[in-house]
Amino acid sequence: MEVTKNPTNVERVSDVELVVTRTLNALPHIVFEAWTNADLFKRWWVPKSYGLNLVSCELDVRVGGEYRLKFLHEGSTMEFFGTYLEVVPNSRLVWTNDEGDAGQTVTTVTFEEKEGKTLLTIHDRYPSKEAVDTGATGAMPEVLEQLEELLAGL
Repeated sequence: MEVTKNPTNVERVSDVELVVTRTLNALPHIVFEAWTNADLFKRWWVPKSYGLNLVSCELDVRVGGEYRLKFLHEGSTMEFFGTYLEVVPNSRLVWTNDEGDAGQTVTTVTFEEKEGKTLLTIHDRYPSKEAVDTGATGAMPEVLEQLEELLAGL
């Protein structure tokens, strides 16, 4: 079966907000599982072209729960972590990104069913205009392509 390649749209909607959208060839409950199950998440989240190794992935997906991702890159480690603010199964996730010194970024992901597929919308609200430019949204097209490949195999 041939997998339809869907485009990823990245749009700056204000000085401090970026929105990424993509239609995925799976129902929302399957896409939601790929975002909330650590075993699945670590199979698609890291852009292969970045040369990073995800050595630890902890996701406590509940309001007030925390996540922590630890990467190994060229002999040193980096961590990304934050707290889940909203969890609406198969529909919506909201979390903080707390690792930066520049303030807190808040990410909202929605999963909307459209004709047997999922319209995925990722909305990042950064603490400043400068933080937008250093954010990881540029990796999203590659990461969502990897998610699409994973979903095709589930």
